[in-house]
Amino acid sequence: MKLTYIYHSGYAIESETFTIIIDFYKDLSGLDIILQLLEKKDKPIYVLSSHSHYDHFVPDILKWKETRQDITYIFSYDILDNGMASENDAIYLNKLDVFQDNILAIKAYGSTDLGISFLIKGGGKTIFHAGDLNNWHWSEESTEDEIKEAENYYLSELDIIAKDVEHINLAMFPVDPRLGKDYMKGAQQFVDTIRTDIFVPMHFGGAYAKANAFGEYAELRNVKFVGWKNKGDSINF
Repeated sequence: MKLTYIYHSGYAIESETFTIIIDFYKDLSGLDIILQLLEKKDKPIYVLSSHSHYDHFVPDILKWKETRQDITYIFSYDILDNGMASENDAIYLNKLDVFQDNILAIKAYGSTDLGISFLIKGGGKTIFHAGDLNNWHWSEESTEDEIKEAENYYLSELDIIAKDVEHINLAMFPVDPRLGKDYMKGAQQFVDTIRTDIFVPMHFGGAYAKANAFGEYAELRNVKFVGWKNKGDSINF
């Protein structure tokens, strides 16, 4: 199976039997990757969007169906609720909803911001894309009560996942330096809680070095860390 980093939280996953594109948005340099995937007509494509924030979703992705009519769109319900797509454009999931066909099983889990996260099972792998699930707090700016509230919220969502999932082959998770000195904390808590084979960062914009710094902690937890240097980088897993 092949994983390609598109940009920010955007990823593509290719197996022998399916292609998945997650949280693509406006970054035009990623379009070459998308065009190459759309040209591979030997397997169906699933396009997932975790929520309607501008850096995770753009309505133009619905135009891809003009090229590939076999695309299945799977969106968070807030995209429909916010009028950014119509009822017939996609399959919509709320937290704990499940989509399943003869190729993939996708379960929606919670977020600590907007929308959902995705647990994907297919091709013999269990894959997690966090969307905006993270321990979102700014230690230098928040009060102690705000920090505690954010942490409890995140840990409660993480606990729901951990009760269902003991082992993840690949996790895509935010490591966002804009959070300040504790920007790795949510990722640390994730790999401490759920046994993860491979961890890749997301939601870091162009701050590659900062995101890749999480590799030291991941390796201490016996998690293989894959850091990116450029858009379009890929691994086989």
